[in-house]
Amino acid sequence: MEERIDLAAPAVRWLRQKDTLREPTVLQSFAFDEVHHHLYVLQLTPGGRDAGDLCLNRLDLRGRRLGHMYLRGFGHGVSMGVQHDTDGTVWIWTEADAAGGYGRGVTRFRFAHGATRTGGDVRIRHPVEGSHGNQPTVCPATGRLALRYRLRGSTPRYRVWDMAAFTARDHASPLADFPQTGAHPDPAAPFQGYALHGDHLYQLAGSAYDPRTDRPAGHGDTHLSCLDIRTGELLARHRTEAAYSLDHREPEGLAVRHTGTPRLYLGLASGPEGARRFSIYYK
Repeated sequence: MEERIDLAAPAVRWLRQKDTLREPTVLQSFAFDEVHHHLYVLQLTPGGRDAGDLCLNRLDLRGRRLGHMYLRGFGHGVSMGVQHDTDGTVWIWTEADAAGGYGRGVTRFRFAHGATRTGGDVRIRHPVEGSHGNQPTVCPATGRLALRYRLRGSTPRYRVWDMAAFTARDHASPLADFPQTGAHPDPAAPFQGYALHGDHLYQLAGSAYDPRTDRPAGHGDTHLSCLDIRTGELLARHRTEAAYSLDHREPEGLAVRHTGTPRLYLGLASGPEGARRFSIYYK
């Protein structure tokens, strides 16, 4: 199975302070289509947080926007995934069926530039009945689907399925189910994304700079961590100073590129409210 990515390795700039997303809000999450060389980025729409309204951007690998579409009532966009089907179809996986701004289920759909989708336009799955905060991602190495979810009154958990079983709606026998743990030394720190690669699940947590207490000179509180999906064990956690000179610097989104040497990519938002930019660094 895939080797663990070194979280202590120096971060390398890939894209910095891009203003090419459709909406002026921060990026929430992103995922790669390595077959067609596309980068997909989710954003909340202005004023759309409570309703779970999202904008999905399609970019090239230089960060130039190629298209966008809207997802009404889908969720918060904490994570997403790209699936390549055996017939060549590219499926986008996101949360869906939002309540209080977060998805109670998940769905997949094809990208369609300029389109608007609602829950009535897609087939919504509820793999963990009664859960909320459903956030899917897809492993680029194995094609497995992971889901972060929460049951009422409990801490978040992860489940991992074989993609063929999941798409056949065989949700009863996941390959793994374990609690979220170790994302940040401060349990109250915001969770900002995760990615699955082989038997390793990577987590991102931390806050934007507070001009009063956490100026760029402090280099922030953003942490990356890694769990073993076979045991749920925390294998590593590292504070990253990637792009510490950015203003605002809010960690947002995590993804793995599998082509060549696997790399872990983390997103960072910057700029003033109403004119956010995004940067992506990798390890």
